[in-house]
Amino acid sequence: MTSRGSKVTARPSSEARAVARTQTLIKGTGGIGTVRKTTLPGGLRVVTETLPSVRSATFGIWAHVGSRDETPSLNGATHYLEHLLFKRTGRRSALDISAAIDAVGGEMNAFTAKEYTCYYARVLDTDLPLAIDVVCDMLTGSLIVEEDVDVERGAILEEIAMTEDDPGDCVHDLFAHTMFGDNALGRPVLGTVDTVNALTADRIRRFYKKHYDPTHLVVACAGNVDHDKVVRQVRAAFEKAGALKNPDAQPIAPRDGSRTIRTFGKVELLGRKTEQAHVVLGMPGLARTDDRRWAMGVLNTALGGGMSSRLFQEVREKRGLAYSVYSYTSGFADCGLFGVYAGCRPGQVHDVLRICRDELDKVATDGLTDDEIARAIGQVRGSTVLGLEDTGALMNRIGKSELCWGEQMSVDDMLAKIAAVTPDEVRAVARDILGRRPSLSVIGPLKDKQAARLHDVVA
Repeated sequence: MTSRGSKVTARPSSEARAVARTQTLIKGTGGIGTVRKTTLPGGLRVVTETLPSVRSATFGIWAHVGSRDETPSLNGATHYLEHLLFKRTGRRSALDISAAIDAVGGEMNAFTAKEYTCYYARVLDTDLPLAIDVVCDMLTGSLIVEEDVDVERGAILEEIAMTEDDPGDCVHDLFAHTMFGDNALGRPVLGTVDTVNALTADRIRRFYKKHYDPTHLVVACAGNVDHDKVVRQVRAAFEKAGALKNPDAQPIAPRDGSRTIRTFGKVELLGRKTEQAHVVLGMPGLARTDDRRWAMGVLNTALGGGMSSRLFQEVREKRGLAYSVYSYTSGFADCGLFGVYAGCRPGQVHDVLRICRDELDKVATDGLTDDEIARAIGQVRGSTVLGLEDTGALMNRIGKSELCWGEQMSVDDMLAKIAAVTPDEVRAVARDILGRRPSLSVIGPLKDKQAARLHDVVA
């Protein structure tokens, strides 16, 4: 790695540079919304979406690693590493990293999921070269020293404690465990107190070297950007770090596989002295590559995606049994989840769950009405567009699409897919998904008799 401020004298040959491959994946109107992709020698992919009308740009790097890539003893390593990449590189201290972005009024953050990790910075378009340099430096030049690991351990343990203090959040981790059991998808992204305390700098460093190879990374940038300039700046940053050593390396393919979730009718109860009981009732859903995901999105919206949804109307509006009630889907490469969440007083848990179960059964048997489906299609189409109104959302869309699907879909094509969903397709998905025996996760101060009755809901 070249030290800060020194000149790079060695340059790749023109022959090596010639193997970079650039494609236009989505052709925008007048250049607006154009998505281009360049695959560099070394397997690094760079995807951009151009919006000349804005004055901001969001730059991100997506890593093909999440908590499902961890062994039991490494649980939490992906998230731990996410923290550590902000601590120190060969060129910058933790203060240098944060101060560089703060000094231009930008924002920088990262997130870890079960199948990927993302690091990003949002800045003025004129400050994009700085953001590229800082984020690329973090991804390629982090040192992972013992001192930083020890300091950050305390912050991560506090983050775990904060999550455990929020049962409305914690119940979703419990539901993942209920559905997947003690495997990588069922374990918490943050890890546990025991696994985090057991992780060492050496183990995290090996994890970093294994999973942050350029072939596992996707660079995504959206806003008032020039694709060719972004590619040149990214390439220079990675070459400066010596990260593009193998010109013949190819990008890793999106995840695939065939996982069958066999959890049906399981109940997990975590006793806590809380004012509310927090519940998730659900069943296996669809993988994110399943062609039925568009119909599933419509079904989910009609069931629990807004104030006019079935569950909101039945549980909150008509009976006032809960303040928060909604449904959601989670799609992974080879499987998925569908869940219904509600928070209510402990004495009303059984009533709330019985109403939710009855509504799921009704929709599985009788389907939704044409009016409900039409309203849900409109809601999904509108929320899809409104959710892509800033450069950060656009960066997320193109980065995740490249990493998880290996392809890009224009907004118009997405809207067409949603609009093409038929009532029969929604009803078919409802029969398949909602007709299964559900499982249940509950956090709250339930008494023994109340807990015993919970099994009746999933019977």
